[in-house]
Amino acid sequence: MFTCGPSTYQRQHIGNYRTFLFEDVLQRYLEYKGCRVIRTLNFTDIEDKSIKEAQKEKMDIFELTQPCAHAFFEDMRLLKIKPPTYNPRSSTSIDQAVLLIQQLLKNGNAYWYRGNVYFDPLTFRDFGKLAHLDMSRWPRKKRCFHRDTYPGNPWNLGDFILWHGYRKGDTVYRDTAIGRGRPAWNIQDPAMVIQTLGFSIDIFCGGEDNLVRHHDYIIAVVESVSGKPLARYWLHCSHLLVNGKKMSKSKGNIIYIDDILKEGYTGEEIRFFLIYGYYRRRLDFSYDRLRETVSRLRQAHGFIKAIQNSDAGVSDKRVKGLSDRLKLDFEKNLDNDLHVKQAFDSIFHTLSQLARFARTSRVASADAKGIISTLRGIDSVLQVFKLNDEPLLHEVD
Repeated sequence: MFTCGPSTYQRQHIGNYRTFLFEDVLQRYLEYKGCRVIRTLNFTDIEDKSIKEAQKEKMDIFELTQPCAHAFFEDMRLLKIKPPTYNPRSSTSIDQAVLLIQQLLKNGNAYWYRGNVYFDPLTFRDFGKLAHLDMSRWPRKKRCFHRDTYPGNPWNLGDFILWHGYRKGDTVYRDTAIGRGRPAWNIQDPAMVIQTLGFSIDIFCGGEDNLVRHHDYIIAVVESVSGKPLARYWLHCSHLLVNGKKMSKSKGNIIYIDDILKEGYTGEEIRFFLIYGYYRRRLDFSYDRLRETVSRLRQAHGFIKAIQNSDAGVSDKRVKGLSDRLKLDFEKNLDNDLHVKQAFDSIFHTLSQLARFARTSRVASADAKGIISTLRGIDSVLQVFKLNDEPLLHEVD
């Protein structure tokens, strides 16, 4: 499983973490179902944006990117995102990128132009198949796109860059078998996939903004070399909005994890808000909506506390059926393309019924322990019930 990681020239905002959390739920649920998951989460630490930002701040590029990488891991711990098996960086995969470029040049997929190397998409059959690009729109006149990334989601209808050849005054470069320069963004991820997981993997994940251009570029690069499918499944998480608008510096509406912590919320509560939805649909953040969503989680904590405190001798005859429903509803909804919100809502409804029985001494202690055991299994995926570490909140009606 390859999960597109952060560009480490800046801090990650809560929209970025929505994607990383969806991927964490996916990994944890696969493990819950008995799979062993090997996951790569990469860092992009050398690219046009990081170089520009380092120059602006008059810093060495690694002085800029290392603190951002450290902050990312701190946020991962806070949000209970599992550490990846592999964490390669674009700066540590240059040799692999060069090997790929050499093979693409040999195959005729890539070519030199003005000191750079470009990939010609017309040499790859079914280019744009992931995003369903209409190739009838492809221009007859050859065009080269020189930058790592371009703003917005329109397709760049032309050849994309693989290698930035050295220019006088460049501060970030490497001497390699193909000369002095640095790999472009769209060869870095293929290099890191191959370096850690090989040419064919099961699952490839990222944000919806990676669907246009980036992931189809990766497919074209890797499959042109290997001749076989890169990934069996592609999953993309939709954007997080803030009060109905996309987050951006120009709008001044970027929100970081620290901003929400300062409002008195915990890591589990932030995690819950960001996973409480369907990853293919956009989620809209506001502090009012955050308060409502967290209130629902706290109510669930209250239901669980009531069940934990139950010590009746005999259970109501309906308790067994409700207990079984917890696991069945959870798995049914997560099996259906990770519908976390539907799964939690079904659990919430069942817990509310069980809590009513518990408060009227109709849940035997043995059955209560069984319910909590089931919830521990569910929480190995959701990581919001705090059943294995911190004590629960006081009961909330």
